[in-house]
Amino acid sequence: MSVTVFECLACPLDGQSLTRQGNAWQCSQGHSFDIAREGYVHLLPVQNKRSREPGDSKAMVAARQRFLNAGHYEAIAAAINEAVLAGMLAGTGTSTACLDAGCGEGYYLRELGKVVPENLELGVLGLDISKWAVRSAAKQDGQATWVVGTNAHLPVADNSIDRLLCVFGFPVFEEFARVIKPGGRLIMVDPGPAHLRELREIIYPTLIERPESDRIYPEPFQSLDCQTVTHRLKLDGEQSIADLLAMTPHLYRAPAAGVAKAMALTQLEVTLDVRVQLLVSTPD
Repeated sequence: MSVTVFECLACPLDGQSLTRQGNAWQCSQGHSFDIAREGYVHLLPVQNKRSREPGDSKAMVAARQRFLNAGHYEAIAAAINEAVLAGMLAGTGTSTACLDAGCGEGYYLRELGKVVPENLELGVLGLDISKWAVRSAAKQDGQATWVVGTNAHLPVADNSIDRLLCVFGFPVFEEFARVIKPGGRLIMVDPGPAHLRELREIIYPTLIERPESDRIYPEPFQSLDCQTVTHRLKLDGEQSIADLLAMTPHLYRAPAAGVAKAMALTQLEVTLDVRVQLLVSTPD
């Protein structure tokens, strides 16, 4: 595998191209963004923050890292890898640019790196609004480019992305359409109606059914394929169950009594039910 530095970063203040100069990324207008000791760069201006430390907390990131690195979501990662590599030509001599918009601690990009053909040059960018997530990702993988930023204002040049991942994330389709090349692919990963059903039955007094419905995607995106990933996951130990709960929004939405009930479990078997949607950005 040949993973290269992602070269198409844009200044979050004026949209000009950023180039790496030593230990910083700089634009022609003189804006400079230092690369942190861990290897990531902060491209989230204060005016684009909704809180002092937006995104996942340090504890939430640590829980996600433990859970994902244990291999519990390997089936989801495999489906994502298949969707990313679909239609990708190796040995063309050109670099393919891949952005994970909402990368968390980088698990899915690390798994992608394991299966990319050796004769394919891949420029990889992981972006997340949580500095704790990006810091963790950079510590675990020094080959990709890691950025603190927001999907609402991607610090990425127009028409520069070949593959864009949005895994259990917050899509901003206008921004996605701006940065993806015509003919580029968008991979959306969302929970299906049965996802983590057994956990939800425990923590909520009444389970609200999630109807199966076709998601409508705005132009210029058109659906190419949709893969359903279903898997039975057996968790042993309080830590694994607590980590799963911590990496979902249910930890904050569910009643305290329900959360306490889940935290007291030592074993749990849950259903993974995920939709991996492959879309193409059609030319005008």
